[in-house]
Amino acid sequence: MDTISRKGELRMMALFAVIVLLMPIWLIPFGAAYPDLLQKFAIFGIFAVGFNILFGLTGYLSFGHAVFLGVGSYAAVWSFKLFTMNVIPAVIFGVLFSGIFAAVIGFVSLRRSGIYFSILTLAFAQMSYNLAYSVLTPITNGETGLQLRLHDLRMIDGLFIEAGEGLPLTNLFGIKMSGYPGFYFCAVLLILAFYLALRIKNSPFGMALKAIKSNQLRMGYTGFNTRPYLMSAFMISGMYAGLAGALLAVTDPLAGAERMQWTASGEVVLMTILGGVGTLFGPLLGAGLIKYFENIFSSYNDALLQETFSFLPDMLNNLMVGIISPFVGDGWHLTLGGLFMVIIIFLPGGIVGGITMVWRRYMKKRGASAEMEGETS
Repeated sequence: MDTISRKGELRMMALFAVIVLLMPIWLIPFGAAYPDLLQKFAIFGIFAVGFNILFGLTGYLSFGHAVFLGVGSYAAVWSFKLFTMNVIPAVIFGVLFSGIFAAVIGFVSLRRSGIYFSILTLAFAQMSYNLAYSVLTPITNGETGLQLRLHDLRMIDGLFIEAGEGLPLTNLFGIKMSGYPGFYFCAVLLILAFYLALRIKNSPFGMALKAIKSNQLRMGYTGFNTRPYLMSAFMISGMYAGLAGALLAVTDPLAGAERMQWTASGEVVLMTILGGVGTLFGPLLGAGLIKYFENIFSSYNDALLQETFSFLPDMLNNLMVGIISPFVGDGWHLTLGGLFMVIIIFLPGGIVGGITMVWRRYMKKRGASAEMEGETS
């Protein structure tokens, strides 16, 4: 890669880091600047960026990616229970075990492509969900979920820290991972994850993945073995999901089988398509939009809408509440579904793809007008 491209990467990363680290400030007007939601933005951003490495670069659509999210959460909580409440080992274990699990699932699933691959990943995810929910209850604690207990072993903490009353909190060398410190820990990992995804996309490895998406059959005819590349992409994507799952346990130390459900896998697919498949910022934007709708739009009720439109006469107030109320609160899925339909119909490349298309048309028209002015002069 040439020097200009590297400088462009550095400028992009600097801008991205500023945007992420200043989220507690610029999200205030949107009512989304509280720590719990900021943590979700960062965590599911990592999940979506990792999923895009597989789906966006290779075209292989996984319907069971949430299984790695669940494995990462379980591994992190077990790290808290057995070793220490420090989050570093928990994150490492979450990424490691998810990578191993992805290698096993990928070894079988990647023997097929297209819809058959998607169905295989969905089947593995549902099998894993049912195992976690019923068969593996000594490890997962079944429907109750894996939680911290006062009598947990915590071997490393027991050597250096005197046990206190109540459950201990997750920490980073003494810094409690709750509130804004928890968000900034997730934010730093999001920045690092985004940088790795950027380097992968612009590397020869990323170019090979794009070529697989373009025409895998033709690559096979030339003697190029695509399987190791697909396997690597699948494992990296699974490790991203495991990192996100571990961070969910870091900010809220429990793990449940519901994180492996097909609905969670479908959610990351929606995030990626909504923002823009194959783009760098698209999955992040999609993750942010869906989590914003889920947490902000779902909180609106008739009383809050009445208060919002209190400046209107009573008749107009009631009219506005009647029109808007089906689309907020419990009906936030209706708004999200409508938005998704509009984007799929009018912006098939997602939000970022649509913005890029409009910008290119604008620059093309601008160049054409400048050329005409040059000819007339």
